[in-house]
Amino acid sequence: MTSPSPTVHDSRRWWILATVAIAQLMVVLDATVVNIAMPSAQAELVFSDNDRQWVVTAYALAFGSLLLLGGRLSDLVGRRRTFIIGLIGFAGASALGGASQSFGMLVGARTLQGAFGAVLAPAALSVLTTTFVDPKERSRAFGVFGGLAGAGGAIGLLLGGFLTEHLDWRWTLYINLVFAALAVAGGLTFLHATRGRAQRLDVAGAALGGAGLFALVYGFSRAEPEGWGSLWTWGPLVASAVLLTAFVLRQRAAGHDALLPLRVVLDRNRGASFLAILVAGAGMFGAFLFGTFYLQTQLGYSPWETGLAFLPQILVLATCAQLCTNIFLPRFGPKVMVPIGLGLAAVGLAMLTRIDLQSTFVADVLPGLMIMGAGMGTAMPAAIQTATLGVDRDHAGVASAVVSTSQQVGGALGTAVLNTIATSAASAYVTAHATTNPPAGGVLARAAIDSYTTAFGVSALIFAGGSVLTGLLFRRRAAAQAAGGPAAAEVAEVRAGS
Repeated sequence: MTSPSPTVHDSRRWWILATVAIAQLMVVLDATVVNIAMPSAQAELVFSDNDRQWVVTAYALAFGSLLLLGGRLSDLVGRRRTFIIGLIGFAGASALGGASQSFGMLVGARTLQGAFGAVLAPAALSVLTTTFVDPKERSRAFGVFGGLAGAGGAIGLLLGGFLTEHLDWRWTLYINLVFAALAVAGGLTFLHATRGRAQRLDVAGAALGGAGLFALVYGFSRAEPEGWGSLWTWGPLVASAVLLTAFVLRQRAAGHDALLPLRVVLDRNRGASFLAILVAGAGMFGAFLFGTFYLQTQLGYSPWETGLAFLPQILVLATCAQLCTNIFLPRFGPKVMVPIGLGLAAVGLAMLTRIDLQSTFVADVLPGLMIMGAGMGTAMPAAIQTATLGVDRDHAGVASAVVSTSQQVGGALGTAVLNTIATSAASAYVTAHATTNPPAGGVLARAAIDSYTTAFGVSALIFAGGSVLTGLLFRRRAAAQAAGGPAAAEVAEVRAGS
């Protein structure tokens, strides 16, 4: 049995939110903070451009493939214990990475970071889910958490730029020791100790799910360097389809011992939320990637200036996250708010397709970034809150793991697809417009712009498609309104589907 968690009257709950927020920020910003430091790390440790991708891919592979197992461990071992273990392990791996003396040591440290991140992220969200049960307070808490989930990438660019430019690339990893120390202190002080469930771990399910997710993320990661026609790309993707199908069949047969009880994901509202998070991950990481390229290569921004350029977007996102979860989501529900948020993000990205060699940041880039921030601040907190609403306390960890898995797989898919499309667009532009060999600098500059705008356009289509699909998938709440208003309607619907 799971021991009682904090009630809505526990005065420590807002300190718990602060603790979880620090841990969440540490995990989500780590996906981008290292990207800013990559050129400096590459110069000092002397590794090739082809090897460079493994610094990012190693983290993604470990994180993505172990999330479901990490979420289940949170349910079986106890949320507080898993949370602390994840924090200490993540900090230790970060220290190892910061002290790296070779490329192999850095990649190994990033792999460990991903593994402990997969333990930490579901535990953090499940702590939040089981602590805040009052609808109004839950909305405020998820406004903060969802805002960090959406803004973490941009915050990573800001922090990574500052640390790289004013200190050293190693501090993009050492900074995690500060975050982890604060979160460990908060966890030991404010989190209630819980006992896990008396239930065995589905080892076969863990192996199938982990291997399937590993193959999926690996296949996407090989799309850009190898091409979509390569065996190294589609081979793992086919293997992932087989393994994940076997995983689903295993979960159906495992009954109460299932790693991921299928009722957690088959609820219609919850499934729509997972789709929204996946779409946001796919479009968001692509926007940050190509936005960073444009600011640094075309506008000549330094890493620190690039991070500052995303600051207005972060502020808009945080503001909209609170407005959405506290005012609009309780009134209109996710069927309205999530599609609106994804649609706004699509509009912002569509605006970025107009940039050219004469564009300026304030006139041509900032408006699109801010509208995208408004969309992400509207969609992400609403989707995350709905995805974890009404989940049985004993399954909070694995439900939280599916949230993180959706964002991670979306990011891997979006990065792979958008990188491939952008590269093809640049090559096609050079082929069509070059009159000299090698092509003139002006042609190459315009080809780069064409690749960025193409990527922004495809990202906009991803968000637009997600807006339409989630609008169709989310259930209407009218029938449940009489049962106690909007908040009660949502709880009733999700539990009915569970």
